[in-house]
Amino acid sequence: MIRYGFVGAGMMAQEHMRNIALIDGACVSAFADPDEGMRSSATQLVPDAREFSDYKEMLSADLCDVYMVASPNYLHHAAMLDLLPTGKPILCEKPVCTTSTDARDLLRRAEGRAAPVWVAMEYRYMPPAQRLLAELRAGRVGTPQMFAIREHRFPFLPKVGGWNRFSAQTGGTMVEKCCHFWDLMRLVLESDPVRIYCSGAMDVNHQDETYDGRKPDIIDNAYAIVDFESGARGMLDLCMFAEGSYWQELLTVTGEKARIEARVPGPARFSADKKERHSEICISDRTTLREEVFEVEVDPSILQAGDHHGSTYYQHLKFIELVRSGHGTPEVSLRDGLWSVVVGEAAEESARSGQAIELKGRLA
Repeated sequence: MIRYGFVGAGMMAQEHMRNIALIDGACVSAFADPDEGMRSSATQLVPDAREFSDYKEMLSADLCDVYMVASPNYLHHAAMLDLLPTGKPILCEKPVCTTSTDARDLLRRAEGRAAPVWVAMEYRYMPPAQRLLAELRAGRVGTPQMFAIREHRFPFLPKVGGWNRFSAQTGGTMVEKCCHFWDLMRLVLESDPVRIYCSGAMDVNHQDETYDGRKPDIIDNAYAIVDFESGARGMLDLCMFAEGSYWQELLTVTGEKARIEARVPGPARFSADKKERHSEICISDRTTLREEVFEVEVDPSILQAGDHHGSTYYQHLKFIELVRSGHGTPEVSLRDGLWSVVVGEAAEESARSGQAIELKGRLA
């Protein structure tokens, strides 16, 4: 039995808990959160787990085989500093840190560590994204030259104290939300980014909200273009006031042979009919001039366990497999986590300055 200990028991942590409950041989043995309401909600999901208000007390109790960091973004760095010396495997929610400085610090401190540190980039593990990757690795498109990502979705959800309304606590939308997409671009294009231009602003959402006298400052829509070392290009079209869209994410890769698009619906609870929908893969071949569409089925119980189209469940399967093997490396490393923060940080800078930002030397 792989026993998880959670640092943070809020909305995302509870999604992880629901997914772990679907996996044989894994359980949540302890969780810690300073918020009484979040602890109460988590207890309903994992009644046999021991509850703590301070994660340091949970670490001292030593009840767990692995640790999951799912606290607010700005608390990740401090928690990781306490978790790394435990010598136990860690799964840390994205973004690994809110700044590239802190992410670099963790990468240095974890160097030579025997137990794995895995950064939770869930979007990699959505079944349609996995199908897209399989088609690409099989050479279906040839060499990927363009990767366009469109995410049209619902606004940021309410969180304790409104922490996710402020760039200082999230890293900004281009880090908090879009780290997934910079990670996917690097994975799909098999190349590192060299420059980014981003145009974005907060135009619709959170206009009438205040928290202790502060007004939110997070981007709710943006376009971004990313150039890669290989010569390939990535593009992001983000809108967070488009919850009426049937497809929440469209991932479109084009090469000299074909174009492949993964189509991912949003969570059922945000749809008009509250019904789960299947995703699709569409392959448009240049030689035959024909388009094929394939439905990608996911078990409804897995879809209902979270808001990320099954990806959280499949990510945990991979993480647990690594932990049980006792060797190997994480599929999403701290270096990957650092890259996603570096690109997101530069996108935020570009949106503020109106200038393209060069990424050379920013990883060091």
